[in-house]
Amino acid sequence: MTESSNRSSPTFKCHFCAVCNGTGCIGELPGMGGVRHNENFRLNCDGWEVCRKQNSQALAAFLEREEWQPKIRVAPVTGAVENVGFEDEQSFYYSMLFSAHKAGLGLCIGDGTPDIKLQSGIAAVKWIQRDSPATKAAVFIKPYDNGRILERADWAAPIAELIGIDIDSYSIVTMRNLVQLEKKTAAQLKAIKECAHTQLHMPFAIKGVFTEEDVALVREVKPDVAVVSNHGGRIETRTGSTAEFLLQYGSELRSNCGELWVDGGIRTALDVATALSLGAQQVLIGRPVVTALCKGGTKGVAEVARRLRTLE
Repeated sequence: MTESSNRSSPTFKCHFCAVCNGTGCIGELPGMGGVRHNENFRLNCDGWEVCRKQNSQALAAFLEREEWQPKIRVAPVTGAVENVGFEDEQSFYYSMLFSAHKAGLGLCIGDGTPDIKLQSGIAAVKWIQRDSPATKAAVFIKPYDNGRILERADWAAPIAELIGIDIDSYSIVTMRNLVQLEKKTAAQLKAIKECAHTQLHMPFAIKGVFTEEDVALVREVKPDVAVVSNHGGRIETRTGSTAEFLLQYGSELRSNCGELWVDGGIRTALDVATALSLGAQQVLIGRPVVTALCKGGTKGVAEVARRLRTLE
């Protein structure tokens, strides 16, 4: 379940393109693609180069003054059976999180329906804790009613370093209708933040910040962590890239949260550096880690991590 994972399976849905930029899996949902013919998926990948050109002086200044020790995490990925092609959620999570941890990447887990998705992530981190007791993960929960969110937060508490709400998951219409997801108000998010602080004694995050309305939520709630994300281009939202959103709103977001994270289309160490120069303090990597796991197992993930840390 570690080195080999499911590498020989013929059912993986990734096309293993030479460059993962959204051109090989257009419209493949379930699968590795995104909505609207991968429009935002492709914009995410292109956006970092666009922002580098627009903000080249800030990037040069960042690289000159900062010690290069980027904080990189594997993004919260679920739906291993329907979207990736694994045999089950458990083997995916154990393999992915073990490989990411061994490669020195920080961990995130997400949830979904059925509950085995979140439970598999929790179990995988507990398994890693047997040899590395200090290891924990950022846990992102869908925007259910607050009671259900807090129940799931309790499940995850032994392995969680923070609890976050994946607010943009509300835009996944099929899931919203199936499990009654809510469009969260600032008051609801503040209530969860208070419980995270006083009952669970851990930070609170808002993930899926990608609209002006989301920026207003961050301004009012003031989470410990805000995550700029459009779900990898897999949800219906405004058209654009997370890079350009970070460029436009990064300064305001940082003034209203403890830390600012970002995901979406990050493929190289230069992309990582660009994100950090625009104000992000951590970056999340999804598809490249999943693809590397499917194609090369633990060694493949280690190579992705090496490339993301190596400025050439």
